[in-house]
Amino acid sequence: MRRTFAFGPHSCTVSIVSPDELYTDLGASRFFIADGNTARYVPDEGTPAVIPNGESSKSWAELERLLGLMLEADLTRAAVVVGVGGGVVTDLSALAASLYMRGCRLVLAPTTLLAMVDAAIGGKTGVNFGGYKNMIGTFYPASEVRIATATLATLPEREYLGGLAEVIKTALLGDEELLRLLETEPRTVLARDPDLLDRIVWSCVQVKGDIVEADLTETGIRAYLNLGHTFAHALESVQGLGAWSHGEAVAWGLARASELGLAAGLTDPSYAARVRELLERYGYRVGPIPEATDAIRDAMRRDKKRRGAAIRFVLQRSLGDTMVTEVEPSLLDAVLRGRLTGGSRG
Repeated sequence: MRRTFAFGPHSCTVSIVSPDELYTDLGASRFFIADGNTARYVPDEGTPAVIPNGESSKSWAELERLLGLMLEADLTRAAVVVGVGGGVVTDLSALAASLYMRGCRLVLAPTTLLAMVDAAIGGKTGVNFGGYKNMIGTFYPASEVRIATATLATLPEREYLGGLAEVIKTALLGDEELLRLLETEPRTVLARDPDLLDRIVWSCVQVKGDIVEADLTETGIRAYLNLGHTFAHALESVQGLGAWSHGEAVAWGLARASELGLAAGLTDPSYAARVRELLERYGYRVGPIPEATDAIRDAMRRDKKRRGAAIRFVLQRSLGDTMVTEVEPSLLDAVLRGRLTGGSRG
C-alpha cells in the first residue's frame, strides 16, 4: 500500500511497509529522534536523540535541546530527520525539521495507532505552550511516512484504544465501510488482527490525506478533522496534559460534540445514539464532568480554532455531513454540565 499526496507545495509519500523496510534508502546523513519506548526501533548504526516519554516532552525547552543536538551533529539541509514514535515524537520531530536551517528533509516512522492514522499524516507540527495544547507549531509535511503496523502488537492497551478513538473520528467523517467494521467486529479490532490493522490504518490515511490535499493550512474542510477536538484539547489542558491520553479525550469530545449537535437541533437523534453506542462499546468515558465545566469553557476560549471571541465547534448532522458552527453559550453550558433534556443521557 503506497500513495503520494500533494499537501500544498509538499509531496508526501505514505506507505505501509514491513519493519525491515522502515529505514532503507534514507542516505548517510540521518538524525533519528525517538523516546524511551521507541529508541529500540532505531537501527544500531543510528543512535537517536532520545526525548523523555510523554506529553511533557512537547515543550519549547525540549525543542530547543533537539535543535542544539542537530547543530552539534553538524547537520546540513541535506540531512534527513527521522522521527520514530508516537504523536509526541512525530509532532516534535517535524517541528524541529521545519525550523532547522529553515527546513530539512523529514521522514516519519509512526509506532502508535494514533500517530499512524492522524499525527504523522498531514503536516501539522507543534509543542504545547502556556499549559495549552499545540499552541506553537507549523505546517510541514514529511516527505515520507513509513508505517509498519507490526509495531502495534506490543502497544499498551491504553495507547491502542487512544488510537482507536481517532479511527472512530475518521470513520464518522465519511467512511461508512470503516464505521460498520468498527461496529460489527469489535473483538477482532481489539485483538489487533494484522490484516485488519493494515486495512483500518490505510482507510484512515486515505480519508485524512484526501482532506489535507484539499486544504493543507486549515482554511476550509480540514477543520472537520477537529471533530471532538475543541472539547478534547480543553479537557486535556484542564485535567493536566497527560492525565487523559489524547485519544481518551477525543472519544470524550466526540460524545460531547454529538450531544451539542443534538441540543442545537442539528444532529439526527438516531445518528447521535449510534455514535454514543459505538464509543461505549469500546469502553470510553463519555459522560459529562460537571465539576470541570467552568475550567473547560475557559480553556476553550484559548482554542486555536476560535474566531474573535466566538468558540466554533465541528458538529455533524449525520455520517459524513459535517459543519463548523457557533452555538448558543447556554447550550454549551448544558452539555458540559449534563443538564440537557430529551436527547441527553449524561
